[in-house]
Amino acid sequence: MKLNSRHVSQRWVMAVMGMMGVTMAYVMRACLGITLTQMVKPVVVADGGAKSVRHDYCPMQKSSSRGHPKSNRTLIVDDEFQHRFDWDEKTQGEILSSFYYGYILTHLPGGVLSQRFGGKHTMGIGILSTAIFTLMTPYVANMGPRPLTILRFVEGLGEGTTYPALYTLLAQWAPPEEKGKLSTVVFAGAQIGNIFSNCLSGFIIQYIPGGWPNVFYFFGITSLIWFVLWCMFVYNDPKSHPFISDMERDYLKQSIGSLERKKDLPPTPWKSILTSWQIWALIFIEVGHDWGAFTIISDLPKYMSDVLHFSISENGLLSSFPFIAQWVTSILASILADWLISKRIMSVTAVRKNFAIIGNVGPGIGVMCASFVGCDKMIATLCFTLGMALMGFCYPSIRVNSLDLSPNYSSTIMALVNGIGCLSGMATPYIAGILTPNRTVLEWRLVFWIMMIVMTSSSVLYGLFGSGELQPWDDLEQHYLKEKEKSEKGLPMDESLSIIHSKSIEDGKSLNKLES
Repeated sequence: MKLNSRHVSQRWVMAVMGMMGVTMAYVMRACLGITLTQMVKPVVVADGGAKSVRHDYCPMQKSSSRGHPKSNRTLIVDDEFQHRFDWDEKTQGEILSSFYYGYILTHLPGGVLSQRFGGKHTMGIGILSTAIFTLMTPYVANMGPRPLTILRFVEGLGEGTTYPALYTLLAQWAPPEEKGKLSTVVFAGAQIGNIFSNCLSGFIIQYIPGGWPNVFYFFGITSLIWFVLWCMFVYNDPKSHPFISDMERDYLKQSIGSLERKKDLPPTPWKSILTSWQIWALIFIEVGHDWGAFTIISDLPKYMSDVLHFSISENGLLSSFPFIAQWVTSILASILADWLISKRIMSVTAVRKNFAIIGNVGPGIGVMCASFVGCDKMIATLCFTLGMALMGFCYPSIRVNSLDLSPNYSSTIMALVNGIGCLSGMATPYIAGILTPNRTVLEWRLVFWIMMIVMTSSSVLYGLFGSGELQPWDDLEQHYLKEKEKSEKGLPMDESLSIIHSKSIEDGKSLNKLES
């Protein structure tokens, strides 16, 4: 087995296992969105002294009556829903958003832990804890909405370390010319997770005896299996990997320059990071991207159930279509991005900016079109699918930009960027719950208008101030040597070196040892 493993590209093993890890993270995060439609009672209004399901805009399909006389339909509905939870839209929004309150808190600690101890165990332990809490979800849900809100908050704490850990691993395993492909493979797990959480959840609820609790049991156990495989096959860096081939080790050393994590990195240059327009441009577009992504992840199943009245099996299948399209587009876009860069057709900065704008503006237009087609289920699904397909362009742009700017501090930067971006995840389910008390298309249209405005405005800011160039403060030693080489050749030096130098002194670093 050891001999055969040397013929396997270990950087791709890391990428595939990372993709599966992101998949596990997203299925445990997103499965509540569709499962909640079967956990709670529909909106009801008084109708001649009896209760009936309220449909203000789109009519129910006639087949939903199952051939029973009209006078008996209300009794069937009541019997079907009597064991569900009586949670209103605001309560559901609070439950869905509580995950992100915990998620945002562990981003920066996750980045620091990843830089010090490596990404393997930082990510593994985070997913393990989330898996355990996912298995507890059915029991806690029966205790009430408050305990479930707390549980989801704790789940978010575990998953908050996922992306910082993966960026640390990618900095050690992804050669520059493969950065787009490897990163896209890893982060494509987000779409795969959304596909599985919607499609499999609907199937499990519809056909597996026991109903919605089985969703959490299935995904929790699957995540535990992934954790065991992750511990067996993934290593922090090429130097510590016992099975990597000499050819791959030499290739990574030549292309990346280091086979081992820099455990003696200077203190994080916080002032340089926090005063960088390039970083803030990335933060702005991440907020816009996350606003759209979390709106779709958390609320698309609810929209299809409450407004378009899809059955649970239809909901699970059709809710997954946009994420299938996004996954395919992300892979094709990553191949295109790497080709454009390697052939020098476009600069790294131009690729990152243009792809990010396409990936942010497109989904906003798609969901707006879906809200204007009314009750046409197929056209609405097509609009959602086309819009989310364009979001795939964000993966070889936004998702790898922190690696462009600073490989050494990419996990910390990503933690800062994604952490602030997660404010969207905290806000969108709650806002949607407040704005859609009656669950009509007109109410949801306002939700989608807000989504489009946020995504478009963030794209404009990124187009003006974003960058794909390595920042001088990432590695002061290498930057100083390059500038010294320029000086010896009579070329103009970087005027920002003195500024970076002064900032680095304030951050607890000095270039004196480099100049001696």
